[in-house]
Amino acid sequence: MIGLLGKKIGMTHRFGADGKFIPVSVLEAGPCFVLEVYDKSIQLGFDKVNPKRVACPQAGLFKKAGVPPQAFIKEVKIDNAKDYKPGQELKVDIFKEGDFVDVSGVSIGKGFCGGMKRWHWAGGPKTHGHTSHRRVGSIGSSTTPGRVFRGHHMPGHMGNRAVTTQNLKVIKIDSANNLLAVKGAVSGAKNGYLIIRKAKKKK
Repeated sequence: MIGLLGKKIGMTHRFGADGKFIPVSVLEAGPCFVLEVYDKSIQLGFDKVNPKRVACPQAGLFKKAGVPPQAFIKEVKIDNAKDYKPGQELKVDIFKEGDFVDVSGVSIGKGFCGGMKRWHWAGGPKTHGHTSHRRVGSIGSSTTPGRVFRGHHMPGHMGNRAVTTQNLKVIKIDSANNLLAVKGAVSGAKNGYLIIRKAKKKK
């Protein structure tokens, strides 16, 4: 379950050996530094940051590990954590072409959205004097049960959630530039931080 921290660069495409069009997401994966080692996880740091923008407690963590200050810090679960040590550098070459990865990121925030945009409601009638085109309308259900069910689709905040896209195939690896191309789309905006893990083996 070892993984890397990374950044979303953008989307492009490739053509397979059979000539088929393959949409791919290009990710910057590493290099990451091991900051702390726990029983079943390791703490990783990614993306150098100006030392002046680092709080004193974090500066001590980086100094103890012997690495430059990092902007993005996350803990990654791993069974053989004791095989790693603080200050160790992990690069994109821990993956290989043909592997499958799970990519976790934060989706793009859309702000407050109505029900039609958020939940793809069909909307009300457009003609014959109707005036409720995009409104919520009645949400109750008469005397029985006489309440609104939990989880009812309503207008509200959309996006800006942690989303994991699973089983994305690794199409190309550029070790010189720490780039990873995976088949399909990845949640998040350009330059958004990601956690890239090797997918669990299916039984």
